[in-house]
Amino acid sequence: MSQRRLEVVILAAGQGKRMKSRRIKVLHRAGGRALIDYVLDMSFALSGHAPVMVIGHDRDAVRAHCGERARYAMQEQQLGTGHAVLEAVRVLGELDGADVLVLSGDVPLTRPETLRALLDEHASRGHGVSMMTMVLDDAGSYGRIVRSPEGNVERIVEAKDASNSELQIREVNAGIYVFRGEHLAADLASLSPANAQGEYYLTDVIATARHRRETVGALIAEPIEALGVNSRADLAHVERELVRRSIARLMSEGVTFRNPESVTIDTAVRIGQDTIVYPFAVIEGDTTIGSDCVIGPGAHLKNCRVGSGVEIKTGTVAEDSTIADGAAVGPYAHLRGGSVLGEKVKVGNFVETKKAVFGKGAKASHLSYIGDAEIGAGCNIGAGTITCNYDGVHKHKTVLEDGVFIGSDTQLVAPIRVGKGAYVGAGSTITKDVPADALALTRTPQRNIEGWAARKREQQSGKE
Repeated sequence: MSQRRLEVVILAAGQGKRMKSRRIKVLHRAGGRALIDYVLDMSFALSGHAPVMVIGHDRDAVRAHCGERARYAMQEQQLGTGHAVLEAVRVLGELDGADVLVLSGDVPLTRPETLRALLDEHASRGHGVSMMTMVLDDAGSYGRIVRSPEGNVERIVEAKDASNSELQIREVNAGIYVFRGEHLAADLASLSPANAQGEYYLTDVIATARHRRETVGALIAEPIEALGVNSRADLAHVERELVRRSIARLMSEGVTFRNPESVTIDTAVRIGQDTIVYPFAVIEGDTTIGSDCVIGPGAHLKNCRVGSGVEIKTGTVAEDSTIADGAAVGPYAHLRGGSVLGEKVKVGNFVETKKAVFGKGAKASHLSYIGDAEIGAGCNIGAGTITCNYDGVHKHKTVLEDGVFIGSDTQLVAPIRVGKGAYVGAGSTITKDVPADALALTRTPQRNIEGWAARKREQQSGKE
């Protein structure tokens, strides 16, 4: 049997009114990505080229998001699934020798291996049409699969058009189809909107194929793989499943989760073996974590690069930051965008950083703000240090060269440079550059007034 080419059509024109959102349904996010991204990935994995996506509502937003990953067919009026696929077929052109796989843009949980099984079944049996079905205890508004006494698919009956006996059928349409391309355009053009919805049903092509004496195949899949997102509750269900799959994959690769059900993790996250993730961690976006790390309770990482042997302690928040091997962060630290921590750096309790680059072994252990700064290797920054980087109009840079020691409760008024090996005394406000190996102090002389406190207490007592 010669190999037939595969074309994929993705239906993404519907608005999704039940989402109660200004954003079109397929651009809502789950597992850190838009729903449509998962379907586009599946499509490309199967066919090796861009699918045709049928768009209508918010078409500009969909095109802006998907870009060249898809070709586009416009459905000016949403007249049903049959009409949508017909618009796609007009873009596809000649379909002799091709199979057409139809997917929905709001169904992100179908596994590629399930779709390959459907395509293999379609090819090996020579079906005119193949489809994915599922068995539900409560079939609700799904189209019912009507089979012949021999078990062949005879037709699909939409719930609003079904008789009472047909409504008792538990096998339902999952909304994923494979069509032989040779007759598809003509079959779609012959559809009629004579039904309860007044729409052109793609499912009516089944009856047309049967009239040609073509067989119709059906592969029963797990219901979770056909879950479409029609509401916020559906979106939450999809999110939970994507997180569950991500954690299962990472555990199979050697990552420990102390309480997997409490962790939120995006599908793009990568974690090395022997890393331990504690409860209530949130790991989002394009985050990569190395091996032998500890991600503490309640840590929140987004778009971060984390090396190996790193400890992220309780309550730490980091975004758009890089943390090198052997570093320790937190508890309750905040690494804002552009923070880069070198090897064995320590950023401790209630320290905030922003666009700050720390050299190897540098430390800021307590209660400090380090922004728009270059911190040299081996520097020690005392508790309560602040880089005063903003003058109300512009941001300015602080540079601490290697080996600098900054005493507690110091203000470094940028732009400023502290030379290699220099010391800054505790309680100083530094407004001028400090030479290498110098000591900088800005303390006023201390004055002790003998007996002042006792006299003050006596005065207060006399007033009572």
